[in-house]
Amino acid sequence: MAVFYIVATPIGNLGDFSPRAIEVLKSVDYIACEDTRTSGKLLKAFEINKPTFSFHQHNEHQKVEHVLNILRGGQSVALISDAGIPGISDPGFLAVRAVKQLGIDVSVIPGPDAATTALVASGLPSDRYCFEGFLPPKKGRQKKLAQLVEEERTIIFYESPHRIVKLLKELEEHFGGNRLAAVARELTKKFEEVKRGSIFELRKEFENRDAIKGEIAVVVAGKGYKE
Repeated sequence: MAVFYIVATPIGNLGDFSPRAIEVLKSVDYIACEDTRTSGKLLKAFEINKPTFSFHQHNEHQKVEHVLNILRGGQSVALISDAGIPGISDPGFLAVRAVKQLGIDVSVIPGPDAATTALVASGLPSDRYCFEGFLPPKKGRQKKLAQLVEEERTIIFYESPHRIVKLLKELEEHFGGNRLAAVARELTKKFEEVKRGSIFELRKEFENRDAIKGEIAVVVAGKGYKE
């Protein structure tokens, strides 16, 4: 039966790959991958042998029709990203929308994601939060940060290691150095690190490091939060 599965994969620790996710990936006809090379290592580790094809931000519009054609033929497809849940700062939304419009079932197999993992680990309020993901690299970046200054909910950003210092400088400029925040790096991996403090303290900490590795989530306290 045709079903489109959205399957969460580990964000670092392979032990977080759920038995249900593995079972689904072994049962589908095709697996759409953000990066077939990266996913190939994961699939091999769990002895999942299914045909794969690429589905990433640069070809998503073209590959949605490929997914629909497979589903129209009565076969099932699973979408996985390099890490976490597809559709969260990764391709997936366009495909889910198109499949829903076609009237075919969409089934999400939940699992780890860096945003909520970092949020809970930060020690900042987690009852209300907003997820911003990656900020625009250039156009609209400063405008977005200026808008978020008044946000009272905890804010979550994603950032790459080579731009984390730039982001912390921008946060200090817009939010002030005293605003509480946390930088979560290498989540669920051997060298997992969650640094918590004022934006000023975090900026100084990472500015003085020789090297910064791993994908990063930054959690910022909302306006008015005090301890």
